[in-house]
Amino acid sequence: MDINSVLKKYIEDTIFPSYSKNDLGHNLSHIKYVIDRSLKFASTFTDINLDMVYTIASYHDIGHFIDAKNHERVSADILFNDKNLNKFFNANEIKIMMEAIEDHRASLEYEPRSIYGKIVSSADRNTNINSVLKRTYEYRIKNFKCANLDEVINESFNHIKEKFGKKGYAIEKMYFEDNEYKKFLLEIEELINNKEKFIKKYKQVNNINNG
Repeated sequence: MDINSVLKKYIEDTIFPSYSKNDLGHNLSHIKYVIDRSLKFASTFTDINLDMVYTIASYHDIGHFIDAKNHERVSADILFNDKNLNKFFNANEIKIMMEAIEDHRASLEYEPRSIYGKIVSSADRNTNINSVLKRTYEYRIKNFKCANLDEVINESFNHIKEKFGKKGYAIEKMYFEDNEYKKFLLEIEELINNKEKFIKKYKQVNNINNG
């Protein structure tokens, strides 16, 4: 897909390095994953601005290291205040991109306001169980340093169940046909329904010694 080469170089040189400040779940590897999936979903449309799709995906977690709980708003503000983007987009396009970033989280209580928001929100859904288990572990080790291992595992299990269980808040936040995500949900449901199996997989993926 053709992305403006000057825009792409600006983002790669200026924006991507900041992702080294984020945790494992929101690092540059994750951003490239979301970019690839965003462009895949965007390819199903004939009248979509791919430069906008690429930029939204590139900025969507940039503020996570500043304020994880409100990172969608922080990231949207960083994009909105980046005057270099005025070389590539008009004011309305920047507004749409800002709103798309604000709307990308799975816990969002309303539907994204544009197709661009639906694209990045869907692309941001994880399809790899190992990645989910690693992300939940690293986040809790980093932010709950007083917790013991059992507490970390239980908290991780409850979070994943709340997010991906039968009434999980991430289940309905997929706006495109995605067989990868469907397969992932079936696999994660199997772990949610068997806590012993979940714990074994969780320890294995995170290299936690059983001893």
